[in-house]
Amino acid sequence: MRQLPEADRDAIRIAQDPQFTRWLEQITAMGGCSHPVHLSGSTTTLDAATGEILRRYDTRDEPGERLLIRCRNRRATVCAPCSRLHAGDTFHLVRAGLIGGKNVPVTVRQRPRLFITLTAPSFGAVHRAGEDRCRPRRDRSECEHGRPLGCGALHEPADSLVGQPLCADCYDYPAHVLWHAHAGKLWDRFVIGVRRQLASAAGVVQSRLPDHARLSFARVAEYQKRAAVHVHAIVRLDGPAGPTDEPPDWGTVDCLTDAVHASASRVAVRTLYSPAVGELALRWGVQVDARPLRADGDGPDDDAVAAYVAKYVTKGASETGAGTDYRLTTWDDIKAARVSGHVRTLMYTCWRLGGLPEFAPLRLRSWAHTLGYRGHILTKSRGYSTTYTALRADRAELMSGAPVPGTVAHTRWRYVGSGHTPGAALIAAGVADDLARLRETVREERSALPGEVDC
Repeated sequence: MRQLPEADRDAIRIAQDPQFTRWLEQITAMGGCSHPVHLSGSTTTLDAATGEILRRYDTRDEPGERLLIRCRNRRATVCAPCSRLHAGDTFHLVRAGLIGGKNVPVTVRQRPRLFITLTAPSFGAVHRAGEDRCRPRRDRSECEHGRPLGCGALHEPADSLVGQPLCADCYDYPAHVLWHAHAGKLWDRFVIGVRRQLASAAGVVQSRLPDHARLSFARVAEYQKRAAVHVHAIVRLDGPAGPTDEPPDWGTVDCLTDAVHASASRVAVRTLYSPAVGELALRWGVQVDARPLRADGDGPDDDAVAAYVAKYVTKGASETGAGTDYRLTTWDDIKAARVSGHVRTLMYTCWRLGGLPEFAPLRLRSWAHTLGYRGHILTKSRGYSTTYTALRADRAELMSGAPVPGTVAHTRWRYVGSGHTPGAALIAAGVADDLARLRETVREERSALPGEVDC
């Protein structure tokens, strides 16, 4: 008789455990998290006045004497249930800065607001998808390496050639990697430049701009098909007190738009001189988009913008085809990575440049899996809206109940492991699928009700 696979045998073992029901409750409470964290410890709640023990929780009563909690990984390729929760938090964080809520006044929707896109510059010609031919040319000229300078094909978006260089030898891989490594600094310079332009419009020195207006933003990084990061950002202009204050009369949408375009075209970051690549002046690409977000609906929809940003937060590097979701520690790791030749060359470039002393502070080898990009996927200014920490604290309080006044809690917790056994992973995946189908059913029923809006 054929023996069952290991995962199935393990799942049967777990299901036969006397504490299986409680274990399943933990898995369901985590939404079917695929890589949970295991904790051991206890929490004791005391009456603050008398010291009487009111409630005690101890993991010694739990299956395996441990409590399972979510891994909270944002990448859908690593943990789909937790990435969905992270996307939801991101949606509400971004949305609050657009229309108010979460301690942000609803008046922010009337402020000058832009949805901007900043792109990377060109590092060499790449194949493009679209309704037109890729790179048509009337002649059949070739580059110095003997490859055609044009491409007359019509590429579908899923074509593996899209984003790949026409000539890998002509492509400036060092500039691409170093641009990624300095993208965070380039964004900081851009924000400073916008503030400088706003101060000029107000007729004040830049150091006095906070007395008149404040710039708030939330930005997300996205990898393009050519494996270069570009930035989507929501930019809002408030008064000197932040979200609760109205901007001055000169602080209009047109003024903010002009400041964004002027800063994007002027700012630059220079790299340290290297005998290998020289000194580079890194800038934004020429394609800069700044769309006003209007409260009257004449512009991109606020909820759609928030959903757009939340979607990209959950994408891992491997999902976009622009790297891997795990660190590369050796040259052989790069060779074995399941990526395109273009991405692999970018990884090799990170490794080579990372070995040069002048680029040691950039830690390019540590970030070879993201092609040298070191920034967070989502960043925001302090005054834009709420924080992930506040959203998670609110959810935890909702799930566990508000603390009782006049009590004090003593806790003792330690990390004891992570992940699932093969059988547990199988059951957790089934729980995650069931919950996903339930959410879809509820969403369909809600959308069918009159007056209901599915966000």
